[in-house]
Amino acid sequence: MRVEFPGAVYHVTARGNERRRTFRDDGDRQEFLATLEQTAQEHGLRVHAYCLMPNHYHLLVETPRANLSRSIGWLQTTYTIRFNQRHRRSGHLFQGRFKAHLVEVDSYATELLRYVHLNPVRPRDKQAPVPRERSVALRQYPWSSHRAYLGKSPAPSWLCTDWLSFFGRRRSAGQKEYDRFVKDAFESAVEDPWARLQGGLVLGSEAFVEQVRARMSRKSGREEVRWVSRVEDPRVRRSAAYELAIRQEERSWAVWVRVVLGGERRSDVARSYGYRSVSAITQILKRLPHSTMGNKAVAARRNTLETELKKALLTAQS
Repeated sequence: MRVEFPGAVYHVTARGNERRRTFRDDGDRQEFLATLEQTAQEHGLRVHAYCLMPNHYHLLVETPRANLSRSIGWLQTTYTIRFNQRHRRSGHLFQGRFKAHLVEVDSYATELLRYVHLNPVRPRDKQAPVPRERSVALRQYPWSSHRAYLGKSPAPSWLCTDWLSFFGRRRSAGQKEYDRFVKDAFESAVEDPWARLQGGLVLGSEAFVEQVRARMSRKSGREEVRWVSRVEDPRVRRSAAYELAIRQEERSWAVWVRVVLGGERRSDVARSYGYRSVSAITQILKRLPHSTMGNKAVAARRNTLETELKKALLTAQS
């Protein structure tokens, strides 16, 4: 069952078919991250954390467009095609559908970041303590967002590290407290947050779980429950986003609204502005700060634009 609604946050994971490797070498890992970047750009997915393991991956993602199934489905299908071409193979790469747990962010963001990032150094016996000497290996592990949260390596443009705000008001303070929080996990067994899943689906407070139950009770369908109104028709969203975009004085923000909030194809946006290549739109988006941590002006601007679009969609529904 998939519960989808605008702004929902999930822990997503998928294993290789028959537990085989989904990443045979660094080239595969780079390809997956490149595909994840495309997913974030084209589907408006907000990636808060990731960790690549030999035969599976972990993601903490947010879906402003309520499109988890479509986004992750595209990610896995596209990566599988590229993996098969690279290794001259055919067939499924991942084992069935991906798993997704709905998360109440305010209560569990810090715990989930630590859990996901500790995966490369946790012993096979999940009840055993994490050895202190493995802390060096964790700080050096290049295939997760841990180093970006520490500030030890630049965060890619598609990675949102705003959750550092749960550790401190300023970025430097947040990084320091995050580092301490992760270090506290060594020499002790890391509690599995998924042991507290309710209904096998939701990680959150009783109040949050009740909200989920209430919404699910108003919907039907065996395979998938979507909390998306009819105004989430992509055409309606694109139209509303376009109207909002043309009111922006700066072209960069107009492009951001149309692509990120509206889900419009970059090629169409490029053509409307007279650009010959879609790369022009990509460069415009890269110049906008991806993280709002420590940048109040950017945070306020994004919040305002997202709020205005929501109001426009509500108006279209009425």
